[in-house]
Amino acid sequence: MTEQGTRNPENGIETIGLTGTGTVRYNLTEAELYEHALQRGEATLTADGALVAYTGQHTGRSPKDKFVVRNASTEATVWWDNNSAMEPEKFQLLLDDFLSHAKGLDLYVQDLAGGADAEHRLPTRVITEFAWHSLFIRNLLIRPARADLAGFAPQFTIIDLPSFRADPARHGTRSETVIAIDFSRMLVLIGGTAYAGEMKKSVFTALNYLLPEKGVMPMHCSANEGSAGDAAVFFGLSGTGKTTLSADPSRTLIGDDEHGWGPAGIFNFEGGCYAKTIRLSEEAEPEIFATTKRFGTVLENVVLDDVRMPDFNDGSRTENTRCAYPLHFIPNASETGRASHPKNIIMLTADAFGVLPPIARMTPAQAMYHFLSGYTAKVAGTERGVSEPEATFSTCFGAPFMPRHPSEYGNLLRELIARHGVNCWLVNTGWTGGAYGTGQRMPIRATRALLTAALDGSLADAEFRTDPNFGFEVPLAAEGVDTAILDPRTTWSDPAAYDAQARRLVGMFIDNFAKFESHVDATVAGAAPRLNIAAE
Repeated sequence: MTEQGTRNPENGIETIGLTGTGTVRYNLTEAELYEHALQRGEATLTADGALVAYTGQHTGRSPKDKFVVRNASTEATVWWDNNSAMEPEKFQLLLDDFLSHAKGLDLYVQDLAGGADAEHRLPTRVITEFAWHSLFIRNLLIRPARADLAGFAPQFTIIDLPSFRADPARHGTRSETVIAIDFSRMLVLIGGTAYAGEMKKSVFTALNYLLPEKGVMPMHCSANEGSAGDAAVFFGLSGTGKTTLSADPSRTLIGDDEHGWGPAGIFNFEGGCYAKTIRLSEEAEPEIFATTKRFGTVLENVVLDDVRMPDFNDGSRTENTRCAYPLHFIPNASETGRASHPKNIIMLTADAFGVLPPIARMTPAQAMYHFLSGYTAKVAGTERGVSEPEATFSTCFGAPFMPRHPSEYGNLLRELIARHGVNCWLVNTGWTGGAYGTGQRMPIRATRALLTAALDGSLADAEFRTDPNFGFEVPLAAEGVDTAILDPRTTWSDPAAYDAQARRLVGMFIDNFAKFESHVDATVAGAAPRLNIAAE
């Protein structure tokens, strides 16, 4: 076996039983990984020099194929209602078969880290079958200095072999695709899928498991910071605007997707960004658009035209087209990945029912209620079989990545909000003037204007009304924003239809929250919307 690149000679992949492989290449640079991906036919180039790769049948995560090993250490700590269990014996069989499958394969190894805060950093080794996967994860995680790699000691390992096929009868899986994590070994096995996002979310899952015991809040959020050191956190599910709204040229970008909140403030888990590109616009998102034209960026499932220019409006392969790039590709990105305690928390939702206002101020109890709810909505065309808006409740704005019970994260967040006096806002980036199909998408300029006013403190001086359905406070006016959109009921041509839609959405919230009622106190339970309150 020939080994190339920087590594600790006494701490190679043989320590986990990977022997008899083909060539193993450690910590190759971007240029080297480009060469390998192109030579092996894994990827192509755009006209501007970005790398384009296609992931086959899996163009998104496979949450139903994700498993956690159930053993003595995880029995009482993992939220099993949300995490599929795998017996230790099945995981051992799976690992044995992974190691056997890897014999003769050329492999790529990146020694990286999750967590910009040195005290809470997770040194992570990622072993991949594809060169482009190695570049992807090199972009997404934190890259140690080359001089530090010789003594690298991983505390977490990912083995990603897309050509491996799981056997449900033998391995206890649901299909030939598997993402299995053993927290006692701090090892993840990914097989049967080429979707690169599984790797980054595996690191997030590990940090979500480890950090709460240290009093650190792991968050599925983006974050930025103003010139006065006023940090802001943006929670939100995919498609709600986390990446877009945090990429503000007037503020320093801390990160676009995953952060921790500890004693010293907030810190990025990652060293890169994984932005959606479907219908990406240079006018609306200039910083992100510019990254798609750079050497080193990986475009995932993006369609190219006949001169190899990306067509970001083409969703024929998937609506979930992506670009992965290092954080420093954003001009105003933080060099440290760290910031102060947040002054504002923004919870983003894309309400396709057209009910929620574009912005609302929440009490801490309301913030915990909406954090545990994790509401957004799917719209027709984004997923097979979705023909009208569908409510999605993903607790903590990231249920698939939450190994522990949501109440652990919710209580920790509420404690931090109270300790640091954080302002909490709900922002709807979804529809106004009606539901999806009738109304219009919330104007991004209005959303940005409202966010600016919230973050600079000027919105706090506005006059507010109390929303009759949800109980939070909604401003009556804001500079640069059409006053009409601040009251969604008035934007509907038929107010009675709005009322019916609002009652429907309130009912969905109440039904969803029933499973959390025994885990929250009376103030949080009392923050629920009310079915018996009618709009005037």
